[in-house]
Amino acid sequence: MPSSIRLHQVSGRSRLGLALSLITVLLWGFLAIALKIVLQQLDPFTVTWFRFTVSGVFLGGYLALRQQLPTLQQLQKISLPLFLVAVGGLSLNYILFLIGVGKTSANNAQVITQIAPVMMGLASLVIFKEKYTYRQWGGVAILVCGLLLFSHDQVRSLVTSFDTYMWGNTLLVLGAIVWAFYGLAQKQLLLNLPSTSVLLCLYLSAATLFAPMAHPTRLFTLSGLPLVALIFCAFNTLIAYGAFAAALEHWEASRVSAVITLAPLVTLAASAILPSFAPQFLTPSPLSLLGYSGAIAVVIGSMIISLGANAKN
Repeated sequence: MPSSIRLHQVSGRSRLGLALSLITVLLWGFLAIALKIVLQQLDPFTVTWFRFTVSGVFLGGYLALRQQLPTLQQLQKISLPLFLVAVGGLSLNYILFLIGVGKTSANNAQVITQIAPVMMGLASLVIFKEKYTYRQWGGVAILVCGLLLFSHDQVRSLVTSFDTYMWGNTLLVLGAIVWAFYGLAQKQLLLNLPSTSVLLCLYLSAATLFAPMAHPTRLFTLSGLPLVALIFCAFNTLIAYGAFAAALEHWEASRVSAVITLAPLVTLAASAILPSFAPQFLTPSPLSLLGYSGAIAVVIGSMIISLGANAKN
């Protein structure tokens, strides 16, 4: 690598990096469950519009206070095709994930979405000429086997709604694929703008895109747990992505990514506990030993892929 290229160096505050990574894991782990609650009273388009709007407004306010809003000159340097790919990928990911959660379960959605970073990694092999180690390819194999085991268990338990379940899974997989396109496009956009400015533009553009399909007046019909869940979903994007970005400042990306893969385990644990506290909003999602084994295999496979970059062929 040419010596003229400057690479980001972590601060070395590994404990802070770990703490921020765990915050992200908790937020993303509970997200699918919160979305499942909200979907009982709101449509997916209104929920998605609200999440993007809140994230955009608060992030914009934060950048304005710090006098870090992107200038017109900076915005003119953005590649329009890349930006459109990023907006389209992020928007489609949000809405497809939400519809997929509604048609399957929080557990299922959180496990299936682990395909997203793997898809991004595989695309990077072609686009950015990156390479996987033998260990990472082994991680891919473990992840695929885990997904097959987990999906088999879910299909067996939801055989009465097989068509709905398979349609939901198809949407979740498509959501993972478009997220990979978003991630690759955002990586290139960072050449001209800092991550916060890129996210601000993406949030506001996506909010504008979903505005015609949203029904804001329905927000006033919410109360109790659904309202709390909606607010949590709205700030989840802002805080989780903020914690994730901050973790990368203090800890190696491979280690942060490995910790993030624990999110499905948080979802599995929460899905087993929370229905007893709010049975009117959440129903138990029983898993067999096969299902748990598959979910754990997915997590292990993802961790190997994340950490395998430090290994040699």
